[in-house]
Amino acid sequence: MSLKQSTPEKQVEDLIKRQNLTDDEVWELFDELKPIGPDHFTGAWKGGSVNTNHPTEGKMEALKWAGKDFRSTEDVDPIMVYKEDGSRAWNEDWGHARLRPMQYRDGITTAMIYDDKPIIDYFKYVNDTLLLGAMDAKSAPGTFFFYLYK
Repeated sequence: MSLKQSTPEKQVEDLIKRQNLTDDEVWELFDELKPIGPDHFTGAWKGGSVNTNHPTEGKMEALKWAGKDFRSTEDVDPIMVYKEDGSRAWNEDWGHARLRPMQYRDGITTAMIYDDKPIIDYFKYVNDTLLLGAMDAKSAPGTFFFYLYK
């Protein structure tokens, strides 16, 4: 099944719904999306995993990953989780992060650099309320793909 469809939004929405994707399928779409600037991120974003069977998917599910909170380019809570009452809370084990424009694959886009972990998340623009992300972690093989939405 080809990911070539009418709009980036439709392509990402379809990708999110699918199971057992290959990295190549996700990279094909990721590379076609527009870069995004660091000032776009302010606020609380909900998060979800793109199903490529990457080991981080299970870790995020076990954490009850809720998304990411961006207060400024210098002040990001990269791992927000759901508490028992359904509210969001910062997971201290993952620390904080900051945003920077960085070269990645086909050009410059915004990267989120964790303060205390060897992890960088790269983002691509889908629309004002949907982003596609790629987590590059030194401790995990391959790439963990995810999406953020408002």
